[in-house]
Amino acid sequence: MKQFSMKLDKKHQRPVVVLKNGLTALLDTGAYIPVWTDDEDILISFLGAEFIRDSVPLSGFGGAAYGNLYKVNLDVGGILYPNMHIVANNDIDASFNLILSATMFNGLIYQIDTVNHVLNIDVPDTESIVRNLRIESRDGQQFVLCNGIETK
Repeated sequence: MKQFSMKLDKKHQRPVVVLKNGLTALLDTGAYIPVWTDDEDILISFLGAEFIRDSVPLSGFGGAAYGNLYKVNLDVGGILYPNMHIVANNDIDASFNLILSATMFNGLIYQIDTVNHVLNIDVPDTESIVRNLRIESRDGQQFVLCNGIETK
């Protein structure tokens, strides 16, 4: 099993981590879709995001919302998400740049330690640290698919 730890930002009462590139991310255990909450120009220029399509539905933000779907390469404390799908919606009033969804950690073990201000993530030997996360629509329903990528 591989183990990763990231410090929680003490300025927030919620589990917000600071990523290697200085961006801040809220771990939302109830979130289904990863969401960029900042200006889309930053997403494009800073993370090299590639636009996929517009008007992707979101829920859970006080009702229905829509955002633009992008593809980004993201490093979350050493866990890699190449070409990860993320929905951008900067109408969300947030003090962090993005929301990490629970689906991003499918098959992994994570612990939010508020006493020591750390997020611990264990990657079992049956999983990979390189993750494949896609948002797909089929038959009018939206699915988030996430699994490890074989790196042999």
